[in-house]
Amino acid sequence: MEPSPSRAVAIIGASHDRRKYGNKAVRAYVQSGWTVYPVHPTARKIEGLTAYHSIRDVPLPVDRVSIYLPPPVGVTLLPEIAAAQPGKVFFNPGSESPELLAQASKLGLNAVAACSLVAIGLTPEAFPSE
Repeated sequence: MEPSPSRAVAIIGASHDRRKYGNKAVRAYVQSGWTVYPVHPTARKIEGLTAYHSIRDVPLPVDRVSIYLPPPVGVTLLPEIAAAQPGKVFFNPGSESPELLAQASKLGLNAVAACSLVAIGLTPEAFPSE
């Protein structure tokens, strides 16, 4: 597991629903010592953390953005994600598309089409849906 006590991640598509990967990611990153900024358009808190309405509202800098949204939604958010200048942007399974990845590249984002939980040494199965 990569050490990360001073790293920050914005999780776009964070959820209250513990069955959803956007919630499992919040729990996984917290457990791994990251500073976590859940991003959800209407939530005020997720897993006890302040939720932000958009990446524009997140305290910067963020080292990583992890996306849990369908590609047609994610592509519309790319300009504001690029403005945040994260080190990496993870497009988790189901959130990526060739068009979205091409657009992310054009904007200079370091796009990774992979599960961000696996990248920190965890798996979604480690976080029960209770």
